[in-house]
Amino acid sequence: VQLQASGGGLVQAGGSHRLSCAASGRASSSYVMGWFRQAPGKEREFVAAYRWSDRAARFAGSVRGRFTISRDNGVNTVYLQMNSLKPEDTAVYYCATAANLITGRMSQAEAYTYWGQGTLVTVSS
Repeated sequence: VQLQASGGGLVQAGGSHRLSCAASGRASSSYVMGWFRQAPGKEREFVAAYRWSDRAARFAGSVRGRFTISRDNGVNTVYLQMNSLKPEDTAVYYCATAANLITGRMSQAEAYTYWGQGTLVTVSS
């Protein structure tokens, strides 16, 4: 499976932005797509995840209510819609995928098998 993340850029605080992650190769309906981020000098952290089979979604507490995740079946793409952005959302965002993750593991980076390249989101104050 290959993942292509895109959509990073510079956004003003309070604004919105959307990231995309396109999957190609052997992606299937059993896959979970996750988003993680890493800010300068910080550990990588979970942001959101979406399970294709039952549309289950999970969000980190720091983004819940501000970020949403959706899919486009036709192009095997998952989107991360980011609203009410804050300077602390500034990070390199990564998408990742794995098959058959149970809900409890959707937020665990080590559970993901394939990773895309990161895309930088900078939120200016």
